Amino acid sequence: MTETAAPPPETDAEPRPRETSIERILPALEAVLFSSPRPVKEKDLADLLEAAPKAVSAALERLAARTDTEERGVRVEKVAGGWRFVTRPEFDSLLRKFHEVTERSRLSLAALETLAIIAYRQPITLPEVQDIRGVNSSGVLKTLLEKKLISTAGKKAVVGSPFLYRTTQDFLIRFGLNELAELPRPEDLDADLAATVEAREIAAPTATETSIHVEAGEPAPEEGPGADESSVEE
Repeated sequence: MTETAAPPPETDAEPRPRETSIERILPALEAVLFSSPRPVKEKDLADLLEAAPKAVSAALERLAARTDTEERGVRVEKVAGGWRFVTRPEFDSLLRKFHEVTERSRLSLAALETLAIIAYRQPITLPEVQDIRGVNSSGVLKTLLEKKLISTAGKKAVVGSPFLYRTTQDFLIRFGLNELAELPRPEDLDADLAATVEAREIAAPTATETSIHVEAGEPAPEEGPGADESSVEE
């Protein structure tokens, strides 16, 4: 009795080749970004479209270049590690009028101050934030948590085990940052502030000069303390 040869082991099907044509990727890419309420990462786009990562990256750059013109009302931007469609800033008031948005969602000065401390010092605890600000910040911290601009990042290994806080992806989206490394450096802020103050000082008048206006037929006022101030223009 002859033995029959065992069938060859089953092999996994070869992976489907990824799309490499930028022009074929662009329409689908645009549709996905237009319909997404949040930024989409390049890796997720490549997996969804079954496309080569390099082709997706090139397609995104091309789409961004095409939309970044004054002739378009929307553009593509890279933010929070992903890509999204946004309206151009010059149409802000128009869109608010159309959507009947009467109030802006603004952060208080205390909230901005606390958020800045967390952004630059993260991860950081509430006691550390309060030590820097010099005031109770628990209420402000709660507001930032509710707005999902910060989140907890574990607990610090010290007495009391206070929570650590860090910024979130929503923080990056709200401030138009792609990553935390894009935050301006403190020394750059100091230089910008100094330049702004210097520019204002240059623009401000160095002395309070009065402009004297004389109507036709009237004698010119005398210079000095005895001058008539009734014709000084405001």
